[in-house]
Amino acid sequence: MESRHGAEGAGLSIVRGRSLWPLGHTPGGRKPREQSPQSAPRKRASNAGVYDPSVARYDVIVVGAGPAGSTTAYRLARAGARVRLLDRARFPRDKPCGGGLTLRAVRELPFSVEPVVEDRVHTLELGLRYARRWSRRANEPLVLMTQRRRLDAFLAERAAGAGAEFRDGAKVTAVDPAGAVRLDGERVEADVVIGADGANGITARSLGLPAHEHGIALEGNVGYAHVSRKRFGGRAVVELGAVPGGYAWIFPKGDHVNVGVGGWQSEGPRLRERLRELCAAFEIDDANVRDLRGHRLPMRGASRKPVEGRVLLVGDAAGLVDPLSGDGMYEAFISGRLAAEAALELLHGRASDLEPYAERFGATFAPLESVSWRAKLAFERFPGLAFRLATTNLSWRLFQAVVRGDQRASDTGGLRGAPLRVLQALGA
Repeated sequence: MESRHGAEGAGLSIVRGRSLWPLGHTPGGRKPREQSPQSAPRKRASNAGVYDPSVARYDVIVVGAGPAGSTTAYRLARAGARVRLLDRARFPRDKPCGGGLTLRAVRELPFSVEPVVEDRVHTLELGLRYARRWSRRANEPLVLMTQRRRLDAFLAERAAGAGAEFRDGAKVTAVDPAGAVRLDGERVEADVVIGADGANGITARSLGLPAHEHGIALEGNVGYAHVSRKRFGGRAVVELGAVPGGYAWIFPKGDHVNVGVGGWQSEGPRLRERLRELCAAFEIDDANVRDLRGHRLPMRGASRKPVEGRVLLVGDAAGLVDPLSGDGMYEAFISGRLAAEAALELLHGRASDLEPYAERFGATFAPLESVSWRAKLAFERFPGLAFRLATTNLSWRLFQAVVRGDQRASDTGGLRGAPLRVLQALGA
């Protein structure tokens, strides 16, 4: 008997242990979507040697059903590819994350996430070491707040609804660069394997890729029974200089706030004390912090090759976390789109390998990473000056344009970009 349950607050259902429907059939008994010769993926010969009909085979296997993996699977399935989406956890499951979706990240999605939005941030409040304060309110939302427990279940359901075969509780134990995974003791093959299994995932480790440089974070939740909704609702609080190599934060959710601290990996042993300092500064009893958990933040991924044979990496698995903000949602959605495009080009015979993904990956993320990394170093070396630059009216207008994805308004070449250019010089 299948086990079904709803994703909390999202009105969703996930089927455990096998696909959401038998292969070749869509929900409600509808026939599979007709594919034109131009749109249907071209079936290719096995990359793993002699064809074995006993080995399950797909066009694409996606390992990891987080934001990068599920959106990649959605795009591929919508294009007609036979996709298997795997995750070792049972859904819905939670992940340590601030849970913010900037408007520029949301613009990269092929569908709305409105069903899982819990709050909208209009106000940004910056502090420097719990002393100097600055805040501004935008006329339109800057960030949509959600929880990974709800968001990831929603995205996986959308991928399944598009035709991907989703299986949770499925542990992949090895990945072959020829295009195969070891799942529950069996080999499953594909023309393309996409590693979306995070900073500690099996995909990068199986390929023998070098470890990423990491930051580290610790976060938890405090219910609105213990903090003021009026004080924190609709407001993102970011405390600069509170942690070497990072910051402290308070982000609003539906019935609670998320509190956290993050910085250099070497700060790990001191993060609990840093979190207590954050709570004390905002008169939050740290005894009321629940669901406390830590996690690593992979960085400097843009300088590394995200492709090995028939395997490519996206999102956190590729080290795509913004060095300054610690956010990876925008990068997850962009890399997922680029990965889907490269996989479809291969399946259609328009490319002979996945190298085009590596080229687009570097061209897209290397400039973003460079700008962010220099700004991060500027805040680290000259916190007072960097804070003054960040809180100018010019910086506020540029920040709004960037987080909303307004490319014309976020041009850093004019007067508006002057503070950022100074930060870049300080961090060089």
